[in-house]
Amino acid sequence: MEQAQPSEQTKLYNIIFPVWLLIFFPPVILVSLVGNWIIDSIVLTACYFLLKPNQEWSWLKFYKKNIVKVWFFGFLADFIGAAILYACVLLQDVLGISDEIINGITYDPYSNFLAFTLILVAIFISGLLILLFNYNYTFRRSIKDVLARWKAAALIAVVTLPWTFLLPAKLFY
Repeated sequence: MEQAQPSEQTKLYNIIFPVWLLIFFPPVILVSLVGNWIIDSIVLTACYFLLKPNQEWSWLKFYKKNIVKVWFFGFLADFIGAAILYACVLLQDVLGISDEIINGITYDPYSNFLAFTLILVAIFISGLLILLFNYNYTFRRSIKDVLARWKAAALIAVVTLPWTFLLPAKLFY
């Protein structure tokens, strides 16, 4: 008995693993966590020297008081943004999302305008969360001046947005 062969037009969306999801799985998560720590350290240091948000504290004290929170909240916000995209993929039928959009979300964000827009929305939500987490929690005690706190939180949010969501998986497969 002859087995049916997939045609050349068969699309295998379910086996495509999006790059943005890889950052949450071992052993890649270790690289992601360390990479985020390094980037957050650089940006937090830049905040201290550019904005001078706390004249009373040395750079080292400012860094030690804030780095773990900046790192944790940044990773949490990235995770929430990725969860939004993953929910779109998992709930494709419920939400009525076409295969072309799912292909764009998981494989090539630049192949579909709506997929690109959804990814930008997830990035924006992550950035907004980074801003709010850092303003309301991380810098609440270490930066008393409201404007300086907003500036520091905004700088960290913009620089540490999960830009990797825009990387096409097709570059790696």
